[in-house]
Amino acid sequence: MNQSEFEADLKREGYEVFYGGLRAGQANPDHTHDWDARVMVIGGEITITRDGKAEMFRVGDSCAVRAGETHAENVGAQGVAYISGRRTV
Repeated sequence: MNQSEFEADLKREGYEVFYGGLRAGQANPDHTHDWDARVMVIGGEITITRDGKAEMFRVGDSCAVRAGETHAENVGAQGVAYISGRRTV
């Protein structure tokens, strides 16, 4: 799925669409959100850890994080740019 298709899919499923990024080396320790999130990496890379399992996402990769799901984020050496969707549950 390309970026345009991902954005269209988010809107179709009732997600609010955001473009954003995080700086190189940024680490966000375990936390949760009050919303369902879907993210597609459009530049750089990020590692998301859930249930003790780390998974790296690079350009074109996407993932979903459920509301209330504990996760941590670690940004790669070049930072990360992304398109994301948030949907309140």
